[in-house]
Amino acid sequence: MHNRVLLVEDDDELRQLLARYLDGQGFSVRQAANGQDGLALALGQDCDIVVLDIMLPDINGLDVLRELRGKTHLPVILLTARGDETDRIVGFEVGADDYIPKPCNPRELVARLQALLRRIAWDRKTKVDDPRVYGDLRVEPAQRRVYQNGTPLELTATEYEVLQVLLARAGSVVRKSDLMQWALGRRLEAYDRTLDMHISNLRKKLGNDDPPRIETVRGLGYSYRIPV
Repeated sequence: MHNRVLLVEDDDELRQLLARYLDGQGFSVRQAANGQDGLALALGQDCDIVVLDIMLPDINGLDVLRELRGKTHLPVILLTARGDETDRIVGFEVGADDYIPKPCNPRELVARLQALLRRIAWDRKTKVDDPRVYGDLRVEPAQRRVYQNGTPLELTATEYEVLQVLLARAGSVVRKSDLMQWALGRRLEAYDRTLDMHISNLRKKLGNDDPPRIETVRGLGYSYRIPV
């Protein structure tokens, strides 16, 4: 079965170029030229993953993402203007799983899509379904859900993956390069703040404990501390 990608992009030439390339790589592609149509298709469960441009003619892509995050956990990759760090930061805060600057290389887009979908599929296929408890957190792998003191945490697909890696190695330091590879499926590159933003979002959702349960170990990586 082909993975279904929803491509929301108002630039007709770019959208059709990416759609043709994705189709040639074995993806089933749905297209939308504006935010309203993209939102309707995404909420209609017609896709497995969304590629979403921020600059859309009717609804800003970030607002589309906010609507999606209130109703679905679909993985979302943002298309952002090259060098616009503000949009990337806000995108992660709203709930993006990854981003690619425009103009984007179709091969890179395919690699990001495959990495994200592969992590989700591997997690569902190989991990035991039995719930696991880490202090005040309860993880239910079958549903890819995390509960804190009985309350569900609204995590993106990538935030879930990052947290799982840290929980599995609680009390130990996980190098940033390893965490990037294991949770995001790609190498850590200079000046890439993607992982930092996901960690920041996780800290906020977990309650900003003092001291933080996700500790930054300067020069090495991160360590998860189970509260007592």
